[in-house]
Amino acid sequence: MKTDYDALLLVSFGGPEGMDDVIPFLENVLRGRNVPRERMLQVARHYEMFGGVSPINQRNRNLIAALEKELEANGPRLPIYWGNRNWHPLLPDTLRQMAADGIKNALAFVTSAYSSYSSCRQYLQNISDAQAQVGPGAPRVEKLRAFYNHPLFIEANVDQVRAALSQLEDPSAAHLVFTAHSIPESMAANCDYAEQLAEAGGLIARALNIETWELVYQSRSGSPLQPWLGLDVVDHLRRLQGAGVADVVVAPIGFVSDHMEVVYDLDVEARRVADEMGLKMVRAATAGTHPSFVKMIRELILERVNDEVPANICAPGCCLS
Repeated sequence: MKTDYDALLLVSFGGPEGMDDVIPFLENVLRGRNVPRERMLQVARHYEMFGGVSPINQRNRNLIAALEKELEANGPRLPIYWGNRNWHPLLPDTLRQMAADGIKNALAFVTSAYSSYSSCRQYLQNISDAQAQVGPGAPRVEKLRAFYNHPLFIEANVDQVRAALSQLEDPSAAHLVFTAHSIPESMAANCDYAEQLAEAGGLIARALNIETWELVYQSRSGSPLQPWLGLDVVDHLRRLQGAGVADVVVAPIGFVSDHMEVVYDLDVEARRVADEMGLKMVRAATAGTHPSFVKMIRELILERVNDEVPANICAPGCCLS
C-alpha cells in the first residue's frame, strides 16, 4: 500500500513506572499550574498504592504491539513510534529519534477520543514544541482526527459494557453510568467535549437497547472555587443508592485505556463508596486493545492516506485552555 507517510507516532499522556518517577512526573504534569504542593503529594499517594506504576505506559505498549500486527497484516506498513507529554518516552526524544531514522512525514494518533484543550489542542502544541526542540530536521507530524463517534470505537465500548453487564444477576435491572475526566466549565465552553461525550454515550446505550443512562465526571483536580463539569461519579452513586438502585455498571468512556484516574478514582475510591452503601458496582473495561479499537486506528490512517478527510487542524479559537 503506497503512502506518502513514512511513520505513525502514538502520542499519549505518560505515567510513572516506579516510585522514583512519581514526583518528577507530577511536577511535569503540574508545571505552570497553580496547584499547591500538598495537593500534588496527595495525588502521589494514589500512585504509591500501586508501587508508583501507572497502567498507561504498559497499556500503550500493548496497543502498539497489537497495532503493529494489524498494519503488518493489512497495511499500510508504517513503523510505529511512541512519545508522551509528561514522562518517558518524551515527545522531543522520540521526534529526535525519528529524525535520526530519516522519518520525514508522520501521522500522529493521540490516545484521546474527544476535543478539548487538554485532549487535543495541547497535544498539537506539545508536538510543535518538540519539533522546535529538534530543529529543522524534525519530521512533519499530522494528527489524526477525533474519533469519539467512530463506529469501531463505539463497538469496542459496547462489547466492554456488555461484558460488565453479564457479571450481574439481572443485567436488565442495572443502571448504566458513563464517566469522563472533568474539565473546568470555562474550558468546556470553548470546545465540544461534553457534547461529544453525550453523543458517544447515546450511541453505546442505543446499541445495547438501554434507554436510561447518565454521563457523569470524575478526577476533578482544580480549585474548589472554580466550576468544573459535574456531577461527580461518587456523588451520583450516592444518589442512585438513595433512589433504591441496587446494581450499577460504570463505563469510563472518556478514557481509551486505563490511567491512574481510572484505577484509583473508580476501582478504589468509587468502589469503596459503593461497597459501603451496599451498591453492586461493576466497572466496564476501557477500549484498550479491543480488536475493533485497533482496527479503528488503521481506518483513521487510511482516511488520511486516501485523503478522505482534511488534516485535523484546530480552527482559531477552538479548544482554548
